[in-house]
Amino acid sequence: MTSGNGPVFKDMAKRLMRKCHDKGNPMPKMLLLKTVFNSSDSPTKDRNSGQSNNFLLSMFMNILDSFSPVKDSLSSVPLDDPDKMTNMMWNCSNLPAMIKLIRNSSEAPACYLHAFVAPLSWATLTTQSENNMDSDDYDALLWAAKSAVQGMPSTRMNLPIKAAPKRVKMILKMLLKLYESTSEAQRTKVVQWAKQQITQNYFNCTVRPSSDSRLKLMQRCKPSLKWLSMEALIMIGPYLSHLQPKDVDSSPKEKLCEFFNSTKFKSALKMVTKMNPSLAKRFIGRFQECFSGKREFAEHLDKLGALACHYDAAPDLSPDLSRKLLSELNKCDDRDNPRIKVLKKRLIKAVMSNSNATQALHELGSSATLLSPSQLPPISVNDLKILGSTMRWTQGQLRALVKKQLGLMKCKKLMGEELIALQSVAAGLPSCVLKLVKSKEILHNTEALKNVSKQMKKGQLKAMLQGLWKDVDPSELVQKLAGPLLRRVSLVKLAKANITSLDQLENKTWSRSQAAYLAKKMYDLKQLQNGTYRRLHSVLQGITCKMIEKVADSDVQGMSQALTETPQWLSKVQAGCAARKFFGTLEKKRANYFKNISRKEMDEIPTFLLVHLNPQRVKDLPDSACPVFLDKMEEANLTLLPRRAPSRPALTKRALLCLANGTDLSKLTTEDMSRLGPLVCELQPSQLRLMAADVLASSLRAMASCVHIPQRHIADLIQLVYQTFGNTSDWSDETMEELGPLILLDDDATSALPNKPWMKDVLYFLKLRLSRISDALKKKIFNLITNTANATLTTSSDNSTSNGNSSSSGNSGSLNGTDSNVTVSSRSRSSNGATISTKVPTAELIEELGQGNVYWTFAELDRMSTRTFLATEETLGIVSDYSTDQLAVLSRKATEALGPVSNMTESVALQLGCLIQGFSNADLEKLALPLDALEDIAHCGWKQLQMEALWKGVAKYNNLTAQQLGAAEMVALSHFICGLSASEMGQLNMDAFKDAVGSMEGLQCSFQAAQQLKRLAVLAFGEPRTWTEAQVADLDNIIAGLDANELASLDPSVLPFLSQSCIPLIPPSNFAALSGAQLEALGPDNAAMVTSQQRAALTDEQLASLESAVTGYRAQNQTPEQSGAPSLSVEGISTFMKPLLFLLTGFLLL
Repeated sequence: MTSGNGPVFKDMAKRLMRKCHDKGNPMPKMLLLKTVFNSSDSPTKDRNSGQSNNFLLSMFMNILDSFSPVKDSLSSVPLDDPDKMTNMMWNCSNLPAMIKLIRNSSEAPACYLHAFVAPLSWATLTTQSENNMDSDDYDALLWAAKSAVQGMPSTRMNLPIKAAPKRVKMILKMLLKLYESTSEAQRTKVVQWAKQQITQNYFNCTVRPSSDSRLKLMQRCKPSLKWLSMEALIMIGPYLSHLQPKDVDSSPKEKLCEFFNSTKFKSALKMVTKMNPSLAKRFIGRFQECFSGKREFAEHLDKLGALACHYDAAPDLSPDLSRKLLSELNKCDDRDNPRIKVLKKRLIKAVMSNSNATQALHELGSSATLLSPSQLPPISVNDLKILGSTMRWTQGQLRALVKKQLGLMKCKKLMGEELIALQSVAAGLPSCVLKLVKSKEILHNTEALKNVSKQMKKGQLKAMLQGLWKDVDPSELVQKLAGPLLRRVSLVKLAKANITSLDQLENKTWSRSQAAYLAKKMYDLKQLQNGTYRRLHSVLQGITCKMIEKVADSDVQGMSQALTETPQWLSKVQAGCAARKFFGTLEKKRANYFKNISRKEMDEIPTFLLVHLNPQRVKDLPDSACPVFLDKMEEANLTLLPRRAPSRPALTKRALLCLANGTDLSKLTTEDMSRLGPLVCELQPSQLRLMAADVLASSLRAMASCVHIPQRHIADLIQLVYQTFGNTSDWSDETMEELGPLILLDDDATSALPNKPWMKDVLYFLKLRLSRISDALKKKIFNLITNTANATLTTSSDNSTSNGNSSSSGNSGSLNGTDSNVTVSSRSRSSNGATISTKVPTAELIEELGQGNVYWTFAELDRMSTRTFLATEETLGIVSDYSTDQLAVLSRKATEALGPVSNMTESVALQLGCLIQGFSNADLEKLALPLDALEDIAHCGWKQLQMEALWKGVAKYNNLTAQQLGAAEMVALSHFICGLSASEMGQLNMDAFKDAVGSMEGLQCSFQAAQQLKRLAVLAFGEPRTWTEAQVADLDNIIAGLDANELASLDPSVLPFLSQSCIPLIPPSNFAALSGAQLEALGPDNAAMVTSQQRAALTDEQLASLESAVTGYRAQNQTPEQSGAPSLSVEGISTFMKPLLFLLTGFLLL
């Protein structure tokens, strides 16, 4: 064990003990502690055992004191020596006896003792010889270690190098219980370890080389080895989802078939939720070999579990088999592969053909949401209860279901019980119904209230709140509200709730503006003292840098620890401020604090703050701190560190120097690189090229899981991938699954991907792993689906387009990858003799493409038949960014199929969605659109004149005037409030505007309309210079309507609370009025939204301030390089990198 393991143990034990504390478990009494730590199975204890026990007790108290000081603590024993700590921990001979006492204790305080021995037990299991342990002791260690393994990073999940068969089974049995809580990386590690242990123990060979002396002489296993026996498959259980496809071929046919037909198979697949396409298809292919044909195999579809998500060769199935397969497909995520949705629809037809409507509804389960509104049978309250509250109905379905529930009484009054019984269908209720809901009828059931409101639109939530406010005290209402309803309570209403203590804030999720208001109120009431930050949770969103700066030095450690526990509520700005405060406090203790920092001091720095350390301080860290530094980097989370922060390359350099330890990078191993944690994503191609071939390959594979890779590295990184793994045209589907995320970072590389049959499914699979889906990837998927070059043009396809009709029946054959989605097409010759392939959209293609329908050319859309348009209008209507030419074609198709706009009914207009964008402004004024429906089309990218026309039409159809708009109506208007004229804006009710404005986020008004809304904001909240953080967060994009002087008057402290979407809407000339302090206060995320036109209007000094905001770095007599990292002087190089001088070329290529 290395000396760094002491801090790792302490960190893990502290994290587990914190969970005990948060659950309310009382602290253990000293009597219990002495009983446990002095336990022994031996009649007499030797001196070393006694010393070890005393040391462990002192360590336990030391960790307990770190987050909850204990009276009469024994933690005075110094723990600065990690080597001594490690040796004493591992030499505890009576650990099993201690565990047995803890296991048999029913006292709640035993939770802390279990937390303490958990990481110690795991380390003992994985590093000590198993020969001197009997089964009972081994089982005791496994029981104790379970909680440590559960929260362990995969890089630290070190399993025994060699274990006896019986021990392997015991370890796997424990790991099977943890499957659902393990990460993908952990699962891969488990299955690789299992394979290694099975081949060692049963075949006397090894699948990979090892430095362990026991394995050095063992021969390598042959690729043809049939190691995956029935017993092995049962032992691995659900971890088989992380085998390699070639491993499936290592299972003898008779054993694999036996496993498939056993109950063990179904139980193993029960826990598996997803699987790589290549592995799933290899399994399916091998299982099909167990039967005489596909139809016989189809009799067993109900066993497939997660494999069903990749079963695309379904023959025409009977209603009964269709029902079985549909039941399995309901567990699949449609987002993984929209082809599943197409297959589901085909199966639904078969199921409904042999069942009555109500029976079919229950059999369909969640797939009922794929029925068209006209297909929905009458649904009773009992049916809704059976279907549950998680159903995601489309807007069209909701309208149909609500109409059937309400009948002709559109604004029927519902009792609280009736509303709750509607479950998810409540999201389709008109606002006029929700306004009539009485608080006394529903507030008693908080969970039900949360369920019925979680899918409601903003206008509906506001309408429901309007009804609830009428007959209950504001304080009582706010305390009983939860979920989306709570987050729609306006600041003016929240002010009336009389919140004066932290007790009133806990166990609730507040919006950002609410959090800003509540944080300021608690701060002013002096409620934010040491220890209270841990209770804030979502209110942390509202903590300002001023508040952080004023925290007393003695309270900084406690505040920092609290922030560490709930980083999901922090912004990059807050994290940076907390780090500066924390480091400033440390540097007051002594000069050059970081130059001579001890391991213990390094261990006490929260990792999420350490990553913000100034690059110069990172450079100054002593070599003696490396073990702890690497431990922290291994599990660091860089989410709150600006993407262009100079700390990123500085941390990466320092970590590489720690790992290299006086040698060059070519000596680094794969295990070394795993210790970089997320810093592997920051590696430069020039650094990677210095590594050994196997280390380079494994590092690139690791980088494929990165959430972010610096843009400046991508081009060279792609070339390095090609040099290491070859061109993508030669890749298998397995290689694409593994490395695809790197290729998809580059648009040209994405477009150049080969059109292989499996490519579409792999890209669907990879989409869920990407933080950003590029237009190039969307276009590539579109081409894979519609490209006729890989399709077999059949006579039936030609016939289906010969009369202008192309229905989904033209694609009712098999669904084998790209080839099966045959684009109905024809071929003709141009005047110069060139062959032209023309595509025709079919219903099945349109359904699979979804948002991808935006890539049809207007000429292709023009070839779509009326029948296809009518079958897919709702799907076509979800696309928000059609071009003008596309909209012209689609709107003409709509009038051809449905008649003139003036004759379109409400239901017809709503079904068209974003397609109504193609209508003229005069036609938009004629549309029959209910006010409640406007939020559904707000995202469609409207122009100012269109919004004005739509408002006029909505006002006329709903018999509305500006004066009549209440808070709920203003929110329901959504973007279309921008369409009110200046005089109409002036007629809006001011109290209603104050109540509504916090729910009007995302407005995309013209500057002139935004100015009108800004004038209302000034009347409502005063001059901009007086606006608080909460008000700025509430006003959202309305801030873009401020003029230059008003922007310049904003307090810099409110700038981090601007919405990101607001920044690009500010005219460049106005944006240029911001001072350097204001620009720097924007923070990294807001600063990243500044447009090139806005940048062009700034002075050099302003640009420097903006750069500080982007990087989150306040330069201290250092000039950042283009990469964002500070430049290195010659003197700095000689002192910092003297042992590795020849690596500087790689390190400085930023």
